[in-house]
Amino acid sequence: MSGTREPRWSTPADVVAGVQRLWDQGKLLSIRLGGDTLFPIELRLRQPSVVEMGNQFDAVRRWIVALEAGSRANQGVGYTLAWREINHRQLGRNKVPFAAVIETDADALRLIGRAADARRFDQLAQATLDAFPQLRSWVSAYPLRLLEHADGWGRILAILAWFLAHPRPAVYVRQLDIEGVDTKFIETRKALLSELLDQVLPAAALCAEMVGARQFEMRYGLLVKPPLIRFRMLDPAHYINGLSDLTVPVSQFAAMRCATERVFITENEVNLLAFPDVASSMVVFGGGYGIERVAQVDWLRAKEVLYWGDIDTHGFAILDRLRASLPQTRSLLMDAATLHAHRRLWGSEEIDKRYAGDLARLTGDEYRLFQDLRDDAYGERVRMEQERIAYAWVLDAIERA
Repeated sequence: MSGTREPRWSTPADVVAGVQRLWDQGKLLSIRLGGDTLFPIELRLRQPSVVEMGNQFDAVRRWIVALEAGSRANQGVGYTLAWREINHRQLGRNKVPFAAVIETDADALRLIGRAADARRFDQLAQATLDAFPQLRSWVSAYPLRLLEHADGWGRILAILAWFLAHPRPAVYVRQLDIEGVDTKFIETRKALLSELLDQVLPAAALCAEMVGARQFEMRYGLLVKPPLIRFRMLDPAHYINGLSDLTVPVSQFAAMRCATERVFITENEVNLLAFPDVASSMVVFGGGYGIERVAQVDWLRAKEVLYWGDIDTHGFAILDRLRASLPQTRSLLMDAATLHAHRRLWGSEEIDKRYAGDLARLTGDEYRLFQDLRDDAYGERVRMEQERIAYAWVLDAIERA
């Protein structure tokens, strides 16, 4: 169905949208801190061409009337039209608006209904700069962040003041004694607090190597929950005060005096639980690439170490990394015979977890299997998860090991 469509020339709504973009960019708030001014702002209008003026004269007149109706002259606030004169061959001389001019910030704010927000920003910015004048550049660059966090901004300033008075406090977040601030408030605002603390605190109060919200505690000298290791003693003669299944901080595990001769490492926690009794042995839950925590334990260097991971590129990459610290490590149930005996149980390795590089610490057989998996010799992204291997097959392999 065909019809005549009204030309797409600038409307009062387009003028408002242009001012809104300046707000969204933070410019209407940044200028309130002093310095350069934006005003007057001239927003160019999409206007009819000379040909359109001749062919659609009535539409042009309606367009002009609509713009005038939304202007300061009619509304008492907003924009003023800037005009140019066109000498048309048929229509003679006519004035056409070419721009909407916003004279003041008050006009701009009222036009988009943000006057109250601007007053709120003024209050927040003043409180911030009174306490931390060094944040002027940050407030100028990110003014909308103050409004986004307006309800909690007083608490944010209190946190900054506390850290400035107590640099690198060596306590847990839970122990921070700041009025009105609970652990969740800080946990959910780590990224913002990091930006601000980096501006407020002296360099000596920061750990430069630790960056990002995940390393918030370490960057600012707070205590972090210690990493844990779970292990089981597989020989009753080596139980610890009658306990066989324990989870302890890595530091305590590293300080153990362990008399077992053999240490199995598995990447599946259920496998750890189902592991059979083995004389003078223990089994440790590796935890994927967290294996380095285990690998750095000095007393393991004097033990027989067997690693049991998934038969996939990721599993062999972890084995390779473990051998960087514990070169005596042997693999367990990570061989071609185990893979092919369980063909019906194969799965697919996730694309983002596949290891496509090279590995220098694998044995000849391990490396050939790794290459076959990496090159999809047996099918696309073949993976054999360790927990799917038949238990009888597992027991036989452990006995032979």
